[in-house]
Amino acid sequence: MLRLLMIADDFTGALDTGVQLAAHGIPTQVVVGQADLSACSSTVLVVDTETRHLPAAKAAKAVEELTRSAVENGVGCIYKKTDSALRGNIGAELAALLKASGARNLPFLPAFPQIGRTTEKGVHYIKGVPVNESPFGIDPFEPVRCAEVTKLIHLQTEIPAQSLQPGETAADKTGILVYDAATAADLEAAGQQLFQNGTPPVLAGCAGFAAFLPELLGLSDGSVVETPQLDPRLLVLCGSVNPITLRQMDTAEKAGFTRLRLTPRQKLEPGYWASADGKAALAEIEQMLAANPRCIIETNDAGGNQLTADYAAARGIDLDGMRVGISGSVGQMFGALFGSEHLGTLLLTGGDTLLQCMNSVGARELEPVCELESGIVLARFTYQGRTRYVITKSGGFGQEDLLVELADRIAKH
Repeated sequence: MLRLLMIADDFTGALDTGVQLAAHGIPTQVVVGQADLSACSSTVLVVDTETRHLPAAKAAKAVEELTRSAVENGVGCIYKKTDSALRGNIGAELAALLKASGARNLPFLPAFPQIGRTTEKGVHYIKGVPVNESPFGIDPFEPVRCAEVTKLIHLQTEIPAQSLQPGETAADKTGILVYDAATAADLEAAGQQLFQNGTPPVLAGCAGFAAFLPELLGLSDGSVVETPQLDPRLLVLCGSVNPITLRQMDTAEKAGFTRLRLTPRQKLEPGYWASADGKAALAEIEQMLAANPRCIIETNDAGGNQLTADYAAARGIDLDGMRVGISGSVGQMFGALFGSEHLGTLLLTGGDTLLQCMNSVGARELEPVCELESGIVLARFTYQGRTRYVITKSGGFGQEDLLVELADRIAKH
């Protein structure tokens, strides 16, 4: 029976939240796009609506339709998964959930203190820096303009939103209620208060608060899923421009990873990987994988992305066209390499990259297995009878030596 529906706006976010339940052995399914809730046999269903880059009205409509379906199918709790850096259509999607559910209020716990993302006095911080002054404030695709959460919400909706003081209850309030949390203990305390009188019909937050849902919903039996044995060879496919990920790749390269940067043509020429030059490049990549157990293939130019920007400008490709084109090209390359005997464990960073890679092999569903560390998810999928493990992460997650540490752990496991 479906007990919990989670609605995410991108693929990596769907996984890093769904794994909070899957890691406790709770049947959890992650799907992209449309979902038939009446036919779902899983306890937890996570739906990636792919609405992060959509106009606010379209994003709201997708969330509203899914919420109405959940209500009609008697789903006990709906959790709107938001980005832990507040990217995307936050106000529009929260308002859509509240409106379609018919609930009196929507408790919103945006913090993820386990990785240094806190909400204090209604302001959202990334490791002590207001989010709009962090790298997320200069994101080329989804810059976060405001750190005060209620103001950010009101950029897209007129539904009342207020920031609650510590210990203040939601019982007599209406609208969107923003909770502070500087520590994981703050999130846990808020959760216990919210569930005192039963399960709230709607909640919102990121993976930080979702980590407490197994116990709050009474779904956990205390078990923890063990990490399976993985192929010690690691290929990192990076489509993220986040400075955190760039530093991780620099550190990995210094530690001996082989690093390949795709050219502007490889990233943006339609059908490149099916061309003669593309097939020759694929053969060279296979040789690289055969000779090197730790590899990185990335979409960033050395020293910035001006070369790719100039290439795109000369061909009339705008910023959104670049985003879609680059992730699509990486997906096509991945599809061409999927059957290679030299392909080991995969690490995909960036939601667009993950989605296009899965699309390329016809995989619309991933099963989260466990969390390797906060925000770093191990998942699996099956295609043409072959089960493959993939590690996923958002571009902004992880310490500088993350890739090296993961490669070492996989090799020793």
